[in-house]
Formats: sequence, C-alpha cells, structure tokens
Amino acid sequence: MYRSAARRLLPAEICRRTLRLASPTPFSAPIARRAAFSAGPADNPQNHRPDNTVAFNSSPSSDERRNPRATARPKAHWQEEQTRVLQASLGHVIRLGWTEFAMVAGAKEVGVSPSIVGSFPRKEAALVEFFMDDSLQKLIDIIDTKEDLKNLIPSHRVSKLVRIRLEMQAPYISKWHQALGIQAQPLNISTSFKQRAMLVDEIWHAAGDEATNTDWYVKRTVLGGIYSTTELYMLTDNSPDFQDTWAFLDERVRDAFDLKKTLEEVKYLAEAVGAGMGGPVQGFLKKVLQG
Repeated sequence: MYRSAARRLLPAEICRRTLRLASPTPFSAPIARRAAFSAGPADNPQNHRPDNTVAFNSSPSSDERRNPRATARPKAHWQEEQTRVLQASLGHVIRLGWTEFAMVAGAKEVGVSPSIVGSFPRKEAALVEFFMDDSLQKLIDIIDTKEDLKNLIPSHRVSKLVRIRLEMQAPYISKWHQALGIQAQPLNISTSFKQRAMLVDEIWHAAGDEATNTDWYVKRTVLGGIYSTTELYMLTDNSPDFQDTWAFLDERVRDAFDLKKTLEEVKYLAEAVGAGMGGPVQGFLKKVLQG
C-alpha cells in the first residue's frame, strides 16, 4: 500500500531508479507517504521533534526552535589556506573530476604546495563537501537578499529554491555522478546526509515552515526525496537548459502540496516515530516503502 503511494508521487521510471532502498546512498532518499504541505506553524506545537534522527533531520534544542536558521548555516571548519585550495580546485573538476588530481591542480593555481592535499584525510570527499557547504551558503545569501522570493506562494518558493540550488551543480553535471558515488561511501555518508538535511531544512524555513511535530519529518523527508530524484533526473536530462528537469521538479512539488493527509497517515507516522520503529526515521521510512 505504501509503496504504491510512493510510486504515485514519482513517474515509474524514476521510481525504478531511486527507490532501491537496499543500497543506503544519500541520493536515493526515500519518499514518505504523500502529504499536504503547509508553510505555517504546526497544529500541535507542544509536540517536539523526536530525538533519534539520521537523515534529513536533527533534534532541535529550545534555542534552535526559537532561531531555527542558526544551525542551518555551513560550518567554517576549513583553514584559510585549505579553503583557497578547495575553491581553486573546483575550477579543475570539469577536466579532472572530483579527484585528488583536481586538488593538486587547485593548490598549484593558488601557489600552495601540492603536499597540502595530504592535510585532507578524505581528500576527494573534502572537495565534494566543500562544494556542498559553499553552495548552501550561496543559497542562504540568495534567500536573505532576494525580495521577490517572499512574494511567491510556498510551493513556488520551494520549487524555485530547489532549482536555484541544483543549477549550481549544472557546470559539473558531467562529473556529478562521481560526486554522488563519493558521498555514498561509508566514511562519507554521514556527512552527506547532514549536509542534505541542512539544505532541506533551509528551504523549508525559507518557505515559512515552523513545524515541530511529526509533520516536520514528513515535510523534510518528502522534500529530500523530491530533491534527490530531481538531482538524478538532471543527470540524464538532455533538454535545453534542463527544461525537462525543472518541469519534473515543479510537478513533484505541486503534487506534494496538493495532496491531503488522512488521519490514518498522521496516526501511523506519529506512532511509528514515537516508538522508533526500526531505529532512525530513515530506516523506518525504508520499511514503510517496502511494506
């Protein structure tokens, strides 16, 4: 029953590509049961987000609930010299891929010894993670400065922000499958989930969402799935300026906002999250989709 609900959310060919849940990759995030989205406060604000989380979520403190964007900004954990090298390395990704070779080329470009690459324990992963952090910061800056975004209805705002973020990957599209493979490696997957969680959370906050109950999970998991499937769709899109990708994205977001959430869905999700069915929410949602 639940799998059929997920398949209605995505075209059949995308479902086949993305709902292979046996492989825990950051770009195959499951789609939760379809639910109507609202960008206002939750109906029952005294219910807090559950604590046992991994993907597309984090347990908020009371300070975070008062200022939810405080934890969404990328952490400045790179040293200045490392940042210069990583930034320059991005210019070599198209030719050399998300590789140590691109990082060496970036170091040489800014006049730093290539030996600095050894200061990055996970090398290529550091380059991908830097790009993710940098792109999130750029998105945050756009949200803070573009007044026209505030005039859009929530569904259009969500679509617009997802599109803006994915357009940042467009220059690297021929190599992005490599980045996804790096993110999916066991040593990197935790950071990848956290970065995507911050991205999804930022987009929802920009849409005016202030939910703190189980609706918080539903919204972020569904949007995380929409983002990831659109990201995959983009990899094989040969239309001019990715027009087919943006049409696919708009349709997915429109479907998600239009659908009604039944009382059974609310009850089921609340009970499952509260009981921690199968551990973290990511594992729970995999079981739902496999059921």
